[in-house]
Amino acid sequence: MPPPAKSAEAAIAESISGTPTQAANRSGFRRSEAIGLTLWVIGFGVPAVLNTTWVSVAAIFAIYAITALSEDVILGRGGMFDMGHAVYLGIGAYVTAILNIEFGWPIFATMPPAILLSAAIGALLAGPLIRLRGDYLLVATIGFNAIFVLAMENNLAGVTGGSDGLTGLDVPSLFGLQFVSQSAMFWLDWVLLGVVLLLMRNLDRCELGRTLRYLKQDELAATTLGVNARASKTVAFAIGAGLAGLAGSLFAVQLSTVGPSSFVFTESVTLFAIVIVGGQGSIPGVLLGTALMFVVPQIFRDFAQYRYFVFGIAMVAVMVLRPQGLWPRRRIAA
Repeated sequence: MPPPAKSAEAAIAESISGTPTQAANRSGFRRSEAIGLTLWVIGFGVPAVLNTTWVSVAAIFAIYAITALSEDVILGRGGMFDMGHAVYLGIGAYVTAILNIEFGWPIFATMPPAILLSAAIGALLAGPLIRLRGDYLLVATIGFNAIFVLAMENNLAGVTGGSDGLTGLDVPSLFGLQFVSQSAMFWLDWVLLGVVLLLMRNLDRCELGRTLRYLKQDELAATTLGVNARASKTVAFAIGAGLAGLAGSLFAVQLSTVGPSSFVFTESVTLFAIVIVGGQGSIPGVLLGTALMFVVPQIFRDFAQYRYFVFGIAMVAVMVLRPQGLWPRRRIAA
């Protein structure tokens, strides 16, 4: 006689506590991680084989990969439709620019405040937002994005530079080593991307990651087991916003200028689409989506202005033919 099937509540309880219901195939995940680590190490050789223009493109890819991964924390893992994620990217960028230009802070000293302020605002906004569902949440986050851009255009507190933004950031310097060249900036962005990838890996395997996964799958069943959905989602918002703040700081340094036009609603739509098309909750999928959006158009530079058109068609095709995304998430070994 076969054993009785476990209830959804029992399965969720075991998953959150970290006790697997079956023996997981760990070797497959170890192999994937080994391949990923190898590719990341190989990535350090990009400046040796590409010209300055493509090294700059690779640096932008690393920055937007961090941003897309931060969106994936909220959308892919938390299941919350954040269509205003460019706000946190902008907060990080403006904090770094203001502290460096107006107050003379070293670039690296501006990064912790950029991360912390972005995370704090993300947690603060999560309070009213996580009560909303579906399209209501989408509309609310769109509204926050519009408010942010309008505030920056109107020179908030006299320090954001209005529509022209802020220019003339210093060159990052660490222990006397200045990151002047594009190669040096790429290595900085690449190292921090590796740190974020490690954080995402650990998030998938920690209790918070499992909690978010099953809140997304069945919030009612999870909450009946005592899971604090509000607290977990707030933490997810804070982590996602903080990582976007880090990306924003790097973005400001990379371009040496910050303006409201870089954080408009279309940027939030792009980040949202990257996660959906690549595969929600899938690190390789998010990286693939970022490459398709920010690297491939550079190959066809004469047609780069049509990237939103092409990406829109791709998004419709993926939703129809492969709704789970181009590289969907695999089951995480507990």
